[in-house]
Amino acid sequence: MKNFALGFYLFFYYNWIMKNLPTKISPIAPLFLLITLLPVTLMLILLSTGCASLDYLLNHQNVPFDPGTDEYLSASTPVKAAPTDTLTITNPYPDLKVPTYITKIGTDYFIVDCYHNQIIYHDNLTDPITDWSVMTNDINRGHTIASDGIVYLIDDTENDRILIMEKQITADTPPHFIATAEFNNIGRRPHYIVYDQSTTTFYAWSSMTGEMYLFRRDPDNSSVYLTEIRTIPSLMDIYVRSFTIIGNDIYFVSGNSSIIRADLSTFHIIDEYPVSSELNGMVQLTLINDYFYLTISTDATGNQDYATLIRTNNLNTLIDGEFEDIYDHFIGGGTPYFITGFDGYWYLTEHRLPNHSIWRFQVTDNEINDVTPLY
Repeated sequence: MKNFALGFYLFFYYNWIMKNLPTKISPIAPLFLLITLLPVTLMLILLSTGCASLDYLLNHQNVPFDPGTDEYLSASTPVKAAPTDTLTITNPYPDLKVPTYITKIGTDYFIVDCYHNQIIYHDNLTDPITDWSVMTNDINRGHTIASDGIVYLIDDTENDRILIMEKQITADTPPHFIATAEFNNIGRRPHYIVYDQSTTTFYAWSSMTGEMYLFRRDPDNSSVYLTEIRTIPSLMDIYVRSFTIIGNDIYFVSGNSSIIRADLSTFHIIDEYPVSSELNGMVQLTLINDYFYLTISTDATGNQDYATLIRTNNLNTLIDGEFEDIYDHFIGGGTPYFITGFDGYWYLTEHRLPNHSIWRFQVTDNEINDVTPLY
C-alpha cells in the first residue's frame, strides 16, 4: 500500500512538471529538466518493474529499530542464567562431534559443536580444541550463531528456540557469556541465523516450515524483538537447511528440487534453478569470486554417499550437470557443511572424517589454494 501511494504521488508529480513547463525556455533548461526528472523516472521504474523493493530501499537501510514507535510481534522472554554462565568452563571434549559452523565475532572465534550440544570459543585457531571455553551447553543440536556485536543469537534447533546471550567483562571474573533472553516456538527446527548489517536485522530460518523470523535490537540497549515473519509457502514441510543474502536478494538452497532466489524485503520469488536429485540435499550456497560454492549433504533420499562440494558460475546449468566437483581439494569422503569467511580466509566445517572437521582455504582468481585442516 505504501509503494502504491508513493507511485501515485510520483506519477502526478511527473505530470505536473510536464504541464507547467514554460513555452519559452533558456538553453540550459533541458539539462535542468533532465536532472529534475531523472530520479522521479528511476523510482517509477523501480515500482513498475519490481526489480527492487522501494520499501526496502527507503525504510530498511540502516534505519534503527524503535520499539516505541515501530511495530513488532513480540519481545524476548528473560531467562535464568545457566550454571555455565557464572564461570568459564573449559571444553571437556578432546574432539568435535559434527561441527556445523565456525565464525569470528570481534576478537573471539566460535565453533558450533552440534552433536556435543555446545558452542565453544577461543582467542585463536592454533591452540588445541581442549583449550577452548564453553559459551553455552544449554542447547540441543544448535547449528549457527550470529551477532551484531552486542547480542549473540543462537539457533537451538531441536528446541525450536532462539537463545540470546551477551558477553560479560567484569573486574572479578574473566570474560564470559551469559544467557539473557529467548524466543520459543520459532517454527520447526530453526537451522540457520545471520545478522544483516544493511537492514540491522537478524534473520532466523525455520528449516521445516518455510518461515523466516526477523529479529531487531533496540539500539539503546540489548532488548531484542521479533518484528516480522516472512514465508516461502512452497517450502512448507520441506527440509531446507539455509539461505544466503546477496545484495537485495535472498537464496534458499534446494530441499524442494530447486534453488530459490527471492526479493529480500518481500520474499517474492524472482527465479528458481532446478537441480538433479543427486544435488537435492544442499546445505549452503556461498558466492566466492565468480562462482557459487554449494555444499551437498545428501541426495533426495537422504543418502550421505552423495555428499560433496561443487561450484558453478551459472545456477541455470546445474540441472544439466554442468558444474565442477571440487571436493577432492578437501580429501573427500565426508559431509561438508557450512562455509564462512573471515581473517582473509574461507572456512569449511565437515563431519564423518576424523581430524578433518574444520578446514581453512583461500581462493585467488577462482583458484583454490592453501587448503589446511585446522581441527
